[in-house]
Amino acid sequence: MRLSRAEHKDIVRCTEHLRPTRQSFLTHYFPIPSQVDLSPALMARVILDRYLQDPQGAVPSKPVLNSMLKEPSLIPDQTLAKHIYQCTINDCCYGPLVDCIKHAIGQEHEVLLCDRLKERNLSFLDENQLRAMGYDKTPDIILEVPIVVEGHIVHWIESKASFGDDQSHCTYLTEQFWSYCNRFGPGLVIYWYGFIGELDCKRDRGILLKECFPTDIVTLCHGETGALLIKGGPRRDLLYGRR
Repeated sequence: MRLSRAEHKDIVRCTEHLRPTRQSFLTHYFPIPSQVDLSPALMARVILDRYLQDPQGAVPSKPVLNSMLKEPSLIPDQTLAKHIYQCTINDCCYGPLVDCIKHAIGQEHEVLLCDRLKERNLSFLDENQLRAMGYDKTPDIILEVPIVVEGHIVHWIESKASFGDDQSHCTYLTEQFWSYCNRFGPGLVIYWYGFIGELDCKRDRGILLKECFPTDIVTLCHGETGALLIKGGPRRDLLYGRR
């Protein structure tokens, strides 16, 4: 699903009142001022962090804090442990439970991407293989032989099991996509749950956006002279790397 930025803003505006009331849930468990506006899981983290501080004010280590949030039974105070647990399972946006769900959905769509590539007999390396080769920051897929999608060469594919809005896409560009382009050349990002149409404006710089696996793939093969030949079509002077 591809939405315009205006359509996305209308949907956000219409669904704003449908969000669960965080404050009513929090005040049921913790006597906190009504002006505090945090999600249950974030508030639980703040309170647990304060609880674990020693008399000198030394803060607990991050691994200890995270382990107790994931397994509240490790918290010595059983009443607090129960409340932390309730906050975790009732938060639809943050917390270890939500992180697990997001990770599982992401893995499912990465498997789906690999299956689609195998169906098209496209040779590729996945993220685990690339890391085993020493790459520290990689996309989900590197194509061993590039493809052409809608007239654009694609060397790598990144799977995003989410909706691409302005904020998330801007973050991904800065932290991931531009570095992929610099290292591996132009690529494709699949937002499986759609994206704001205006964000697909970096094609000339090497980033193509799609909301599903492309069906109009043109495969490439090595020519004898090192150029790339399009199967079933005329020869073109397309070389590896950025155009």
